[in-house]
Amino acid sequence: QAQLVESGGGWVQAGGSLRLSCAASERTFATYPMAWFRQGPGKKREFVAAINWNGGTTYYADSVKGRFAISRDNAKNTVYLQMNSLKPEDTAVYYCAASPRQWQTGTTLEEYEYWGQGTQVTVSS
Repeated sequence: QAQLVESGGGWVQAGGSLRLSCAASERTFATYPMAWFRQGPGKKREFVAAINWNGGTTYYADSVKGRFAISRDNAKNTVYLQMNSLKPEDTAVYYCAASPRQWQTGTTLEEYEYWGQGTQVTVSS
């Protein structure tokens, strides 16, 4: 069964940086749009960033625009989320997701069919 495994989460002070990675278990993910979502304490899961299958197009939530950057290395079946200037409100479990619809890069939960288990990011003030 296809799997997505996130890593790179942890604890950081406000203003710091972290880089999350999402490794896919199958080569087919190289043709899939990928995204990051997050779920903070007591909150619904929300969109963070998405990237199309070849990395040429990216989308960001307004709350992270200019601070976060999504990228991918299809040769390594891996997607990254570089997070800079972190704020306490960025504290959440971050999830990697993939969609089998190669030509449609979505920003909603319903558009993604494969999900990782999540990695915790904690930002202290």
